[in-house]
Amino acid sequence: MQRYEYKVIPAPKRGEKARGLKSTEERFAHALTRLMNEMGAEGWDYVRADALPCEERVGLTGTKTTFQNVLVFRRVSAGLATEPGPLAPLRLTAEQPPIAPPRLGPAEAPLPGAAPAVGPAKSGLAAE
Repeated sequence: MQRYEYKVIPAPKRGEKARGLKSTEERFAHALTRLMNEMGAEGWDYVRADALPCEERVGLTGTKTTFQNVLVFRRVSAGLATEPGPLAPLRLTAEQPPIAPPRLGPAEAPLPGAAPAVGPAKSGLAAE
Protein backbone atom coordinates (compact mmCIF):
# COMPACT_ATOMS: atom_id res chain seq x y z
CA MET A 1 0.00 0.00 0.00
CA GLN A 2 1.46 3.31 -0.99
CA ARG A 3 1.33 6.20 1.40
CA TYR A 4 1.18 9.77 0.22
CA GLU A 5 2.17 13.15 1.53
CA TYR A 6 0.05 16.12 0.53
CA LYS A 7 0.76 19.76 -0.15
CA VAL A 8 -1.91 22.47 -0.34
CA ILE A 9 -1.02 25.84 -1.86
CA PRO A 10 -3.06 28.94 -2.67
CA ALA A 11 -4.32 29.09 -6.23
CA PRO A 12 -3.09 32.06 -8.25
CA LYS A 13 -5.38 35.08 -8.06
CA ARG A 14 -3.97 36.95 -11.05
CA GLY A 15 -2.56 36.10 -14.40
CA GLU A 16 1.05 36.66 -15.40
CA LYS A 17 2.17 38.72 -18.34
CA ALA A 18 3.95 36.84 -21.07
CA ARG A 19 4.72 37.46 -24.71
CA GLY A 20 1.73 36.81 -26.96
CA LEU A 21 -0.83 36.56 -24.12
CA LYS A 22 -3.41 39.30 -24.35
CA SER A 23 -6.59 38.22 -22.55
CA THR A 24 -7.09 37.78 -18.83
CA GLU A 25 -7.99 34.11 -19.39
CA GLU A 26 -4.75 33.43 -21.29
CA ARG A 27 -2.63 35.12 -18.62
CA PHE A 28 -4.38 33.27 -15.79
CA ALA A 29 -4.00 29.93 -17.59
CA HIS A 30 -0.29 30.71 -18.09
CA ALA A 31 0.18 31.43 -14.36
CA LEU A 32 -1.61 28.20 -13.43
CA THR A 33 0.37 26.18 -15.98
CA ARG A 34 3.69 27.55 -14.71
CA LEU A 35 2.76 26.77 -11.10
CA MET A 36 1.61 23.23 -11.91
CA ASN A 37 4.74 22.51 -13.97
CA GLU A 38 6.96 23.70 -11.09
CA MET A 39 5.13 21.38 -8.67
CA GLY A 40 5.35 18.49 -11.15
CA ALA A 41 9.10 18.99 -11.51
CA GLU A 42 9.36 18.49 -7.73
CA GLY A 43 7.45 15.20 -7.96
CA TRP A 44 4.00 16.46 -6.91
CA ASP A 45 0.89 15.18 -8.73
CA TYR A 46 -2.12 17.48 -9.02
CA VAL A 47 -5.17 16.10 -7.18
CA ARG A 48 -7.84 18.82 -7.14
CA ALA A 49 -8.78 22.44 -6.56
CA ASP A 50 -11.02 23.45 -3.67
CA ALA A 51 -12.67 26.57 -2.31
CA LEU A 52 -12.55 26.27 1.48
CA PRO A 53 -14.06 28.55 4.15
CA CYS A 54 -11.69 30.63 6.25
CA GLU A 55 -12.64 32.88 9.19
CA GLU A 56 -10.99 36.31 9.18
CA ARG A 57 -10.97 39.01 11.84
CA VAL A 58 -12.87 42.18 11.10
CA GLY A 59 -12.31 45.13 13.41
CA LEU A 60 -11.60 44.42 17.05
CA THR A 61 -14.14 41.73 17.83
CA GLY A 62 -15.83 40.70 14.59
CA THR A 63 -15.18 37.87 12.18
CA LYS A 64 -16.31 37.07 8.68
CA THR A 65 -16.06 33.96 6.58
CA THR A 66 -14.35 34.13 3.21
CA PHE A 67 -13.46 31.36 0.79
CA GLN A 68 -9.89 30.59 -0.19
CA ASN A 69 -9.08 28.79 -3.44
CA VAL A 70 -6.38 26.17 -2.98
CA LEU A 71 -4.67 23.54 -5.11
CA VAL A 72 -4.03 20.08 -3.64
CA PHE A 73 -1.00 18.03 -4.71
CA ARG A 74 0.31 14.66 -3.54
CA ARG A 75 3.34 12.43 -3.99
CA VAL A 76 4.43 9.06 -2.72
CA SER A 77 5.96 9.47 0.72
CA ALA A 78 9.74 9.02 0.40
CA GLY A 79 10.20 6.90 3.54
CA LEU A 80 7.33 4.52 2.81
CA ALA A 81 7.45 4.15 -0.96
CA THR A 82 9.03 0.69 -1.04
CA GLU A 83 7.46 -0.70 2.12
CA PRO A 84 4.84 -3.35 1.32
CA GLY A 85 1.45 -2.77 2.85
CA PRO A 86 -1.21 -5.17 4.09
CA LEU A 87 -2.66 -5.44 0.58
CA ALA A 88 0.56 -6.65 -1.04
CA PRO A 89 -0.02 -9.19 -3.85
CA LEU A 90 -0.22 -12.82 -2.75
CA ARG A 91 2.69 -14.94 -3.95
CA LEU A 92 1.88 -18.60 -4.68
CA THR A 93 4.49 -21.32 -4.35
CA ALA A 94 4.54 -24.72 -6.09
CA GLU A 95 3.04 -26.44 -3.03
CA GLN A 96 0.02 -24.14 -2.85
CA PRO A 97 -2.89 -24.78 -5.20
CA PRO A 98 -4.32 -21.67 -6.82
CA ILE A 99 -7.19 -20.04 -4.95
CA ALA A 100 -10.56 -20.21 -6.71
CA PRO A 101 -12.05 -16.81 -7.49
CA PRO A 102 -15.02 -15.80 -5.34
CA ARG A 103 -18.50 -16.67 -6.60
CA LEU A 104 -20.73 -13.75 -7.41
CA GLY A 105 -24.47 -13.82 -6.96
CA PRO A 106 -27.08 -14.04 -4.23
CA ALA A 107 -25.97 -15.53 -0.93
CA GLU A 108 -28.84 -18.07 -0.99
CA ALA A 109 -27.96 -19.53 -4.39
CA PRO A 110 -27.20 -23.26 -4.18
CA LEU A 111 -23.75 -24.47 -5.08
CA PRO A 112 -23.52 -26.08 -8.52
CA GLY A 113 -23.53 -29.88 -8.54
CA ALA A 114 -25.87 -32.84 -8.07
CA ALA A 115 -29.00 -32.01 -6.12
CA PRO A 116 -30.61 -34.58 -3.82
CA ALA A 117 -33.66 -36.41 -5.15
CA VAL A 118 -36.97 -34.85 -4.25
CA GLY A 119 -39.95 -37.02 -3.39
CA PRO A 120 -41.44 -39.18 -0.68
CA ALA A 121 -39.18 -40.85 1.80
CA LYS A 122 -38.04 -44.32 0.83
CA SER A 123 -39.39 -47.21 2.85
CA GLY A 124 -36.99 -49.17 4.94
CA LEU A 125 -35.07 -46.15 6.14
CA ALA A 126 -37.65 -44.83 8.54
CA ALA A 127 -39.42 -46.80 11.26
CA GLU A 128 -42.82 -48.08 10.14
